[in-house]
Amino acid sequence: MAHVIAVAGKGGVGKTTLCGLLIQYLCDKRKTPVLAVDADANSNLNEVLGVDVEMTLGEIREDVERSADGSTSKIPAGMSKADYMEMMVNRCLIEDDDFDMLVMGRTQGKGCYCFVNGLLQAQLAKLTPNYPYMVVDNEAGMEHISRGILPKVDTIILVSDCSRRGVQAVGRIKELIKECDLRPTSIGLIINRAPEGKLNQGTMEEVEKQGLDLLGVIPQDEAVYEYDCDGKPIVQLPKDSPVRKALYEILDKLNF
Repeated sequence: MAHVIAVAGKGGVGKTTLCGLLIQYLCDKRKTPVLAVDADANSNLNEVLGVDVEMTLGEIREDVERSADGSTSKIPAGMSKADYMEMMVNRCLIEDDDFDMLVMGRTQGKGCYCFVNGLLQAQLAKLTPNYPYMVVDNEAGMEHISRGILPKVDTIILVSDCSRRGVQAVGRIKELIKECDLRPTSIGLIINRAPEGKLNQGTMEEVEKQGLDLLGVIPQDEAVYEYDCDGKPIVQLPKDSPVRKALYEILDKLNF
């Protein structure tokens, strides 16, 4: 089974940027192939990685659910839902040189999706043993993990900006992880976009108050903003980029 790394944090803190660079780090270290899963409802990990998305797993799930209620379905006559799900999951898989990617897609609509989620869980369970690492970009609620669609999680990296309120937000996510009974081997915090890569005393006090393990601090870097504005994949940042260098130093200590 793959070592599953989940990245979580509230919106706007640069979580997806760091998630993409984490995937690039594993590729650079030849820990390949990596399975990247975009489980954020606001899916844009593919833009950070520089790949295009044609179909999401959420679209497949909706189609299988429509077949159950008798409405229009794309499932071929004579094909079981499980076989259709397996075929379409493989079709959704975006293949790059060193990583493959799946996009979970939007939050599911009305009705009970327990059966469909079970099919999806089974297909992902078949897929993940082919990869040494799975990296999951989550929304703050960590919905897909809490619903049991994704396999167990080994490492959770929480991402916050350098504000006190940001640290409080990831503290609440940490409590949610306990409530979901995820039981990761390790949970750590990375603080992003800190001026000159430094934290003030108030933020440090909040980190301690929330009982968070601070893995490291990433400096503010205008190059990330410029790459985003120009539509360039963030993973193409130069090797001497302050963001890339700081993150790689943190990840080296985690011994993935």
